[in-house]
Amino acid sequence: MGGPRAAAATAGSLLVVVALALVGLAAGSSSLGVADVVRTLAGGGTPAQELIVLDLRLPRVAGALVVGACLGLAGALTQTFARNPLATPDILGVTSGAGLGAVAAIVLAGGGYSVTGGLLSVGVPAAAVVGALVAAVAVYALSWRGGVDGYRLVLVGIGATAALGGLTSWLVARARITDAAAASQWLVGSVSGISWASVWPALVVFAVVAPLAASQTRALDVSQLGDDLSRGLGVAVQRHRLVVLACAVLLTAAAVSAGGPLEFVAFVAPQLARRVAGTGRPPLAASATFGALVVVAADLATRTLLPGEVPVGIVTAVVGAPYLIWLLVRHRREDRPA
Repeated sequence: MGGPRAAAATAGSLLVVVALALVGLAAGSSSLGVADVVRTLAGGGTPAQELIVLDLRLPRVAGALVVGACLGLAGALTQTFARNPLATPDILGVTSGAGLGAVAAIVLAGGGYSVTGGLLSVGVPAAAVVGALVAAVAVYALSWRGGVDGYRLVLVGIGATAALGGLTSWLVARARITDAAAASQWLVGSVSGISWASVWPALVVFAVVAPLAASQTRALDVSQLGDDLSRGLGVAVQRHRLVVLACAVLLTAAAVSAGGPLEFVAFVAPQLARRVAGTGRPPLAASATFGALVVVAADLATRTLLPGEVPVGIVTAVVGAPYLIWLLVRHRREDRPA
């Protein structure tokens, strides 16, 4: 799905993302300007500027970009194939599964929340990926009744999210104080301590999965007409849904393993992209760029506008929750008989 307006929305949001990323690289206690950042990125900075920009700040900004893009694209895929704006990885249990896996690694293995620690840099991200994959397979299997219906998938996902959240809370409650604090900090979601070791795997996943997701564009457009018409037009509905769901799960697992479970990004970004682009469903490219925009902007706000350094997951939740409530109220009013 495209058109001039959708292309303009993608290009415009991409320019805003680049501008915010440059401002994010310049923001901090050291006196750096955007011009200094651009010169340093081009290879003309001083050794001190290279240390600050390339080694200290670039991993954080790059992490915010790739995490946001993964979540935005994943949300667009799930919302489209389920034909429901509430069908995001947060609702379908994928994010909760990743959170449970990570918390289990921290609590049961006695890990600490240190970016340089072996458990977090290797064990926790891997556990988050495994948890997301297991949760997605379980939800898909429980939703199968001679095929997977989008509405049934959402209902099963809501139940799975509640169950996985309960297990996560139980693990945190039984953990030692230090482990509980580490798990709680990870569950909030943050890119403040992200390293290249976490950024590169997420970037590779996005680079591999995004073209596969783009190949499903026509099937996603046709699927909006309903299953019967989709089959009549030559779409293998169940195979298409399995590919789309697999793409969404891999993108979400990569994002959560890098930055923790950032709530509502996968919900808000596709809806913003759809409204700005004026399309009937969330456009994939614009959703990815809007996801990056949301996370980069939220991270920049935590460093420049808010007292102290608030985890970016709190900002996305504070912004996303009212938007969810507004969307539910709006749909209720639209469904009310005249």
